[in-house]
Amino acid sequence: MIRIYNTLSQRKEDLAPIEPGKVRMYVCGMTVYDYCHLGHARVLTAFDVITRYLRHSGFDVHYVRNITDIDDKILRRAEDNGEDFQALTERMIAAMHEDEARLGILPPTEEPRATAFIDEIIAMIHVLVSNGYAYAADNGDVYFEVDAFDGYGKLSKKKLEDLIAGARVDVQEAKRSPADFVLWKAAKPGEVSWPSPWGDGRPGWHIECSAMSTCCLGNTFDIHGGGPDLLFPHHENEIAQSEAATGQRFVNTWMHAGAVRVNKEKMSKSLGNFFTIREILEKYPPEVVRYFLISSHYRSQVDYSEDNLAEAGRTLSRLYQALRGLVPAKAVAETEFDRRFQTAMDDDFNTPEAMTVLHAVASELNLQRRDGRDDDAAESAAVLVRLGKVLGVLQQDPEAFFKAGGEGDLSADAIEQMIQARNQARKDRDFAEADRIRDELADKGVILDDSREGTSWRRV
Repeated sequence: MIRIYNTLSQRKEDLAPIEPGKVRMYVCGMTVYDYCHLGHARVLTAFDVITRYLRHSGFDVHYVRNITDIDDKILRRAEDNGEDFQALTERMIAAMHEDEARLGILPPTEEPRATAFIDEIIAMIHVLVSNGYAYAADNGDVYFEVDAFDGYGKLSKKKLEDLIAGARVDVQEAKRSPADFVLWKAAKPGEVSWPSPWGDGRPGWHIECSAMSTCCLGNTFDIHGGGPDLLFPHHENEIAQSEAATGQRFVNTWMHAGAVRVNKEKMSKSLGNFFTIREILEKYPPEVVRYFLISSHYRSQVDYSEDNLAEAGRTLSRLYQALRGLVPAKAVAETEFDRRFQTAMDDDFNTPEAMTVLHAVASELNLQRRDGRDDDAAESAAVLVRLGKVLGVLQQDPEAFFKAGGEGDLSADAIEQMIQARNQARKDRDFAEADRIRDELADKGVILDDSREGTSWRRV
């Protein structure tokens, strides 16, 4: 039985899908005005692993991850760039898909865009206004009246009176209460807009996800996830407007990934301490970055540092080193390692414990090779690759892994040329030069392995 920590109840609960055998899951995606950073990668990889494991466990997973392609940040960035907002969003969506593919993130079942759901958003707002949960203000905006929804704050455990007391509201705002939030924003002259019963405008951010998730998955679905910064107010507001519109429970299980920290501070653009996925992949192979991100439990914080990424590379290399030179067996029955892996992942997708199992398999494999039990080693290799696939790792040919590097690393051709020069130096008995070349390569993260078959190399 898979148990998942539910942010709403603040405890682990058995996964009991609404429709047996099928999991309907929605995860808040990107606002596409810039390149994705490592915090985004953390959420993307976390829910990729969750989806992979649910499918591995036999569930039919309908995974929806939205794209916010209309937003104040998008419009400001497009204006700053002197480009149409749609040209900006298309460019950023293409870049996001490239980053995801490099990190081994599988595409979602559906990837709805906010601009394609304007009619559905307007329809939901109309229901909220008609049912007394929302109102059109004098400034042309439409607001959700938080005080009209009983239970606001149940996800974040915040009290409405505290939110109102601590809120800062501009005297020009037309809200009835400081806690009310916008559903429809009236357009200023020349702004991108759509017609609505309340005048030309565009949707507020929160209502987009309510409309897209319920349209794609139904009024009530199994899992809703996202980053830690979305719990309040975004997800809290989603619950309020969705349940007010449908009269039904919105989501059964709420999941939130942990933040990425740099020097013990949350990675964020406002602090200027964020790194884009592309910047990091210039230094480290994509699979190393993925391994680093999933080596911590999805709910825990991830501490970004050069040392931690380098350690992830060394740890992943040990697994690939165990597989090097082996052809995994074609078919292997379930083993004790499979059962240990399942136990770990069934416990709220405990990837650190699951990775411990992978290293236990690799240790067993190394013993089998040392003892000359090649058939057993081939079976262990198959188990290692099979379990690694669930986490999205260990699917490369080991030689390809060891020769891959960041874009700024020494190229494979350059390394081969240096190995040829070293071989010539050894042939000429110029061992000082041969040692110099080996040391130079080691300084650049390239280790040479000499054997009777020749010299192979790998990055560390």
